[in-house]
Amino acid sequence: MTFRLAPMDFLMRLLTVALLVLPPMFLAIALLGNTLLLLPTAFLIAIYVWIALWFRPTQFVVGARALEIVWPLRRRTIARDDIAAVRLLDKQLLQDEVGRAMRVGAGGLGGGFGWLWTQKRGVVRMYVSRTDGFVWIECRGAQPWLITPERPEAFVRALSS
Repeated sequence: MTFRLAPMDFLMRLLTVALLVLPPMFLAIALLGNTLLLLPTAFLIAIYVWIALWFRPTQFVVGARALEIVWPLRRRTIARDDIAAVRLLDKQLLQDEVGRAMRVGAGGLGGGFGWLWTQKRGVVRMYVSRTDGFVWIECRGAQPWLITPERPEAFVRALSS
């Protein structure tokens, strides 16, 4: 079964739109005479493309033997035998699970992607596009994953069966 990354919620969409305004704004100012902004504009666009292609997953594929996380430029497979547990979390349960946390990676543009350093659980792999509908995947001998697939309940059922 294939599950896309969940659609962004209002907060993530608002932050993404605000960030997407920056390159055209920088470019307009550069074209009006401040050519010093051309380099930062190009750098910002390169970062945005890198986030879209390397950090933001497009889908989660639940197979008979593995869970595959798919990005435009890469794939990661987690064997089903390596998955100890999978469950839904809301904001409060997530905070209870991890304590204080800090994102390391890309955040704000389409979601939060990369590592989540947590007080209680250490490093967690995080690929979220909204602030609800979290799925926690506990892995044997590896870092847990925090993701937001579309239809999170169906995802948990599929991965649990």
